[in-house]
Amino acid sequence: MSALNTTRLPSTFNRLAWSNLAAQSAEQVALAASPIVAVLLLGVGEGETGMLQTALTLPFVLMAIPAGLLADRISRRHLMAGAEALRAVALLAILLLIGLHQLTLPLLALAGFVAVCGTVVYSVAAPALVPSLVSPQQLPAANTRIELARTIAFAGGPALGGFLVGWLGAAPAFAFAVALSVIAVVLLSGLYEPQRTPAPRRHPLHEIKEGAAFVTQHPLLRPVFVTQFIFNTGSFLILAVFVPYAVRHLALSASGVGITLAMYGVGMVVGALLAARVMRLITFGTVIGLGPVTGLIASAVLALTTLIPAAPLAGLGFFLLGVGPILWVISTTTLRQSVTPPSLLGRVSAINILSYGARPLGSALGAIVGGLYGAEACLYLAVAIFAAQALVILMSPAVTLARQPDMVGECA
Repeated sequence: MSALNTTRLPSTFNRLAWSNLAAQSAEQVALAASPIVAVLLLGVGEGETGMLQTALTLPFVLMAIPAGLLADRISRRHLMAGAEALRAVALLAILLLIGLHQLTLPLLALAGFVAVCGTVVYSVAAPALVPSLVSPQQLPAANTRIELARTIAFAGGPALGGFLVGWLGAAPAFAFAVALSVIAVVLLSGLYEPQRTPAPRRHPLHEIKEGAAFVTQHPLLRPVFVTQFIFNTGSFLILAVFVPYAVRHLALSASGVGITLAMYGVGMVVGALLAARVMRLITFGTVIGLGPVTGLIASAVLALTTLIPAAPLAGLGFFLLGVGPILWVISTTTLRQSVTPPSLLGRVSAINILSYGARPLGSALGAIVGGLYGAEACLYLAVAIFAAQALVILMSPAVTLARQPDMVGECA
């Protein structure tokens, strides 16, 4: 499929891809460093790290819809640059608190919450911006490039965050994340965004209802949303308890935890690099189904570490958790961009990001179940959750699609 050839993408899109790499790297370094700092520097346990993860994921519930409204009303480039600047300021605050020896778990959670608000706004606006920078035939290639940048961040961020905290201390990890956010802002400042016809201003609740109704009533987007919501619940249940579980039950150091978590990113890189070939060989719908099924297998492998406490087995679980779902992200992003009218892209993207609201649910489950019954119970529960999300998508019409749907125009 020639559309998957990434070598002819416009230069202005490539600037967005590089900005995305810097922004995603900043996020991953900070997200990897935060729980490690909480465990090793502040001495917290499973329940408290679960609460920290909850604070770091709540913005996906609170900020997604406002970000979608803004993305459909104002310049998406300016919105993304402002969001990334907000993240840089929040991470700088953590850095200063570490330097002043004033960092506490509540302050870490508060600054992390603000930083993730920037992440949410950036993540909502970017997919809505991509279709204006490339042709419809280039959408799969463009989304592959965006996700490849993100997967590189996932591969390098956790390992780098763990290395910096383990060998140099907490401050260098957050300083590096601040620098990456600043680079992302600079790249966005030079990006050309085509002019859009101003949308008529209506009551925000009407616009929110319009976007939500489009997703919930669409036969292809509805099961994708439900599947992604359940997937995020299971994955963040695992992430909420894995750091203390790995330190105390798998005997991993800070660097070892970072390397193990980095296998998630390695799997995503492998999946993104294979995406073009996979999408040539099998149908579009089958690609959509691969991610949830692979996620189920990954959760079973991670649960197996409770019986066989081996770090390589945990690394394999995180690798599988990345390699299949990245194909899901590329294919379902292309699906949304293809079947959504341009004026609704911001809000539909926001509804998709709202599925990340399951992250605090998963983290809260980790805090409650992990605090009461231990991390092992969380890993077993995750297998059941991943089984549910695989069942939802396999029973949907999305997996029957033979090819990428044609692009739609504005509704009459």
